Amino acid sequence: MKILVVASALDLSLPYGCTAAWWQLLKGLHENGAEVIATPYQGRPVESLWWRAYPNPCYRMGAAFAGLLRAKRWLSRGKAPRAGDGREGLGQRVQRGLVRRLVTPRWLRHLTAILEREKDVGAVLVLTVPLNHFRGIPTALRERFGVPVIYYDGDLPASLPGFGGFHSGFSIYHGADVGEYDAILCNSQGATDEVCRFGARLTEVVWWGADPHVFRPAESKEDIDVFFYGLGTEFRADWLRDMIAVPSRELPGLRFVVAGAGLDVDLGRAERVGRVAAAQLNGYVSRARLNLNVARMAHASVYASSTTRLFELAAMGCAIV
Repeated sequence: MKILVVASALDLSLPYGCTAAWWQLLKGLHENGAEVIATPYQGRPVESLWWRAYPNPCYRMGAAFAGLLRAKRWLSRGKAPRAGDGREGLGQRVQRGLVRRLVTPRWLRHLTAILEREKDVGAVLVLTVPLNHFRGIPTALRERFGVPVIYYDGDLPASLPGFGGFHSGFSIYHGADVGEYDAILCNSQGATDEVCRFGARLTEVVWWGADPHVFRPAESKEDIDVFFYGLGTEFRADWLRDMIAVPSRELPGLRFVVAGAGLDVDLGRAERVGRVAAAQLNGYVSRARLNLNVARMAHASVYASSTTRLFELAAMGCAIV
């Protein structure tokens, strides 16, 4: 079966937490007999041994928006984000209007051209692309090509309007037509009822996982006492303080190490090693006596929600706090 995948990103150098998970998912589809074609919503196309890649038709616009977003984050550094009230702000409405005029038509033409060229695609899988940016596209593709279109929201429950999402700059459910998709796949069981209230015809829970050939136990000298890796402080700044900053000061004989990006809060005595490549993660984790899973409020408060970290750490056979 040939599957066309629209991924939020394929470039592992971009600061998006799901990208390594998409690599593992696409690799798994390939190993189970699927022919995978991928095209990224953000960043450049990246090919691998497991899929062919088509370009990003809005690469320049996406890069410009990412630059504006970095500037906004820099200006608002130190301010803790708060859960939303479920309403869409004026800036978000203006942004969505521009996307509808400039981005959505270009993506429809792009995906139409791919399906015409490939001819025998059996399904389209959309991975955590803003739902409202693709409004109308699933219906158009289904009507023209008779192909099912499935959406996987890997950011649940934080992507829901009530939480306000991450600092992605997008509120993905406002103005979206969730019922356009043949199915909505969710990484959070507790969020499925809310997704159904937005009009989903069918929801299925697809838990995160970890490729055991990528994340596996390794023999290393344990020269780190406590290790944490992650992206961003949204909705967990207090827990980063309580689990890293405070104990690192109160336990001066222990070595705390933190890896990741966007962790612009006081981390006490912890050593910062910056963002590490996916290929380096096994090495750091195996060197630590304890590995921390510092959850976000959204995941901690909604039933059966988690990120990829728990699965990765478990696959590497380490002690998790």
